This record gives sequence, structure tokens and C-alpha cells, in this order.
Amino acid sequence: MELFKPTNIDFLSKRWLALSLSAAFIVASIVSLIVRGGPNYGIDFRGGTLVYVKFAQTPPIDRIRSLISSKVQGEVTVTTVQDVAGAQADEIVIGTELRDEGQLDAARRTITQTLQQQFGGAGEKLDVNNASRQEMIDRLREPLQRAGAGLSEEQLEKLVDNLRAFRDKSRSGLLRSVDEFSAVPGVTPAVMGALKQELAAGAFAIRQVEIVGPKAGADLRRQAIMATLYALGGMLVYVAFRFELLAGVAAVLAIIHDTVITIGFFSFFNREISLTVIAALLTLIGYSMNDKIVIFDRVRENLKAVRRGSLEQLINTSINQTLSRTLLTAGPVLLCTIALYFLGGPVLNGIAYALFIGIIVGTYSSIFVASSILVFWENFQERRRVAARAGAAAARDKGSRSDLSRGAPGPKAKKG
Repeated sequence: MELFKPTNIDFLSKRWLALSLSAAFIVASIVSLIVRGGPNYGIDFRGGTLVYVKFAQTPPIDRIRSLISSKVQGEVTVTTVQDVAGAQADEIVIGTELRDEGQLDAARRTITQTLQQQFGGAGEKLDVNNASRQEMIDRLREPLQRAGAGLSEEQLEKLVDNLRAFRDKSRSGLLRSVDEFSAVPGVTPAVMGALKQELAAGAFAIRQVEIVGPKAGADLRRQAIMATLYALGGMLVYVAFRFELLAGVAAVLAIIHDTVITIGFFSFFNREISLTVIAALLTLIGYSMNDKIVIFDRVRENLKAVRRGSLEQLINTSINQTLSRTLLTAGPVLLCTIALYFLGGPVLNGIAYALFIGIIVGTYSSIFVASSILVFWENFQERRRVAARAGAAAARDKGSRSDLSRGAPGPKAKKG
């Protein structure tokens, strides 16, 4: 079944409108970045501490922010994690930004202790939602012996591993009650009695902690910029070798256009740029370059087959011939990015957002920006050739008049 019929759209007749739109987006992106003081780098690049905390109920954001800010120096952010439906989930991310690397781990401990004091609720018992493996083993060893469970050290370690696996896999890292452990294999009534005596389920669980020093963040930022520049440089060399230098320059300029606008959208909505977003941008560079090479390759084939017509007509024909391929490639990828955005969770949200914006902008630039650069350059070269020929003709004409004025023999008179 043919989804797209052959088209005959005059894309390049609208190049001025398209380039004006591109210029507006680029200027808006640059202005937004200047106003915000640069990109909103994530912890990977700026350094700091991120603590991911899951609560049994909706957490009091303002109270948590106030408590942490009173005990940790510097800026403290508390953001919520959205669930699949877009509603606020019972999970938050507490971030601190400190310039002293020695203070980062201290900030993590302060955050953990503050949450434990305010929301732990375990009292003298061990909080099973935040206890380490060794803490649980040490706490349960003697109570299980007194309860007559008769577990060896190896059996005790296996029991604790089963309890932790049940908590992390079956309850997403957060138990509401110790009674839920009754579903774990090997938990007898005697064992359950000891568990209820020594353990309690707190109101929160620390899911993950990320610590990146400012120096490491600066190094990662520099490496990310260099990786992007190396990718652009390598693609320029490849396209210049595969086609010609002008095609490589046009493709690289169009990709810079794609990257700036994509980063601009991150700035417009104050979204963080993390390592996964950089990975998405590098993926976008490769994807966008591939799209432009397909069009350039068709232009080269048509140059050999069609000897008449202008370059503008030739490029228009090539774009129309590859349009169905472009749409059939970009469409499914866009659907995948939408699925990742809504269903992939917070880890994949940034990369899905970058790819979604980048693929739309990259497809647009392949049709309008890169091809327009080729046409503008060809028209510029043609004007130079015409001006050179006109200058040469004027010089010859001036030379002829100069010869006549010096008495040079003119044409012989015709005998009558």
C-alpha cells in the first residue's frame, strides 16, 4: 500500500519565510540563555547532591524545603516527580549545590538525618525502609535466636536478602507495614514476631543519592562540549569528502541550527541538561546528518541524470523524491519518543524531550535550511561569474576605445 503519493511542492519558494522563522527561534534561544545565565545544567555538570525520596503519602514540599534550607548552606531545591498520568507522585528530589566538595557528603547526611527526625516514625526500632543490609543482620541476629528461629549466619543473611528484595522489587522500595513481610518465603510466625519487635516501616525511603563534585562537573561539561564539536567536525570532513565542501558546510550549519533551537527549548521551559540529554543531542546530530545526506545524495544523482534546469528546481525535485522516506522515518521515531516521554519515567524524560524537539527541527532544517544554503551559495557564485564576465567585457571595450584614440588603424573603407 502506498502511503504517500509523489509530490511536487515548491519548498524553496518559501525559503525566506522559513529562514526568517529559523532566525527568530535562534535569536529567542540565545536571548533566553543569556537571560537565564546559560543552560540549566543538571548535577552531572554543575556538581552537587541529589537525594531521591519516596514517601508513603503526599509529602509536604514547603515544609521539607524549609527544614533542609535551615540546615544546609547554599541553594536547596525540592521538586516533585510526576507519574505517568502527569499528576504529582509521592516522590521528590532534594538538590543542593555546593562549591566545596568536602561539604557534599555532609549535606547528604544532613538531609537524611533531617528526614529521619521529622518523618521517620520508627522510634527505637530500625527503619526497614532505609536500613542497610548489615544493619538489618546485626539487629535481627539475637532477637531471632531468642525467638527460637534457629537460623545459622548463612540463613540469616539469606533471610535479610529476601526481605530487602521483597521491599525493593515487590513494594518499590517502600513498605507501609512490617506485616507485609509475611509474604516472604521463610518468614515463619517466630521470625515474624522478631521482625515486628525490632523493625518498623518509616514514612519515607531514600531511593537514590547522587553526588558529583564541582570539579568533576566542570570536566564533564567541557568533555560534552568537545564531544559535540568533534562530532560536527568529523561529519564536515565526511560530507566534504563524500560530496563537496559546500555540502558539508551547509549540513553542519543546519545541524548547529538544530542544536541551538533544541537547547533553546530546554531554556524556554527551564529544563535541566544532563548527560542523558547530551547523549540525545549527539544522537540527534547523527540522525539529522543522515537525513541531509539522503537529500544531497539524490541531488547528486539528479545532477548526473538531468542536464537542464536550475539548481533550485533540481533541489526541489530531490526533496520531493525523498519526502516520503523522510516522513516514514521521522514518524515512527516521533511516536517512540512520545512513548518514552510519558511512560519512560524521569530518567528517560529528558532524552525523549530532546529527541522529540530535535527530530522535528532537524527534518525542517533538512528541507529548508541546508537546501537554502546551497541555493544561496550557487546564486552568489553565479552573480560573481556574471560580474566577472561583465567586468572583462567592459575592460575589452575600454581597451578597444583606447586603441582608436591613439590612432590605431580602424577597419578599411570599402571600395565603391
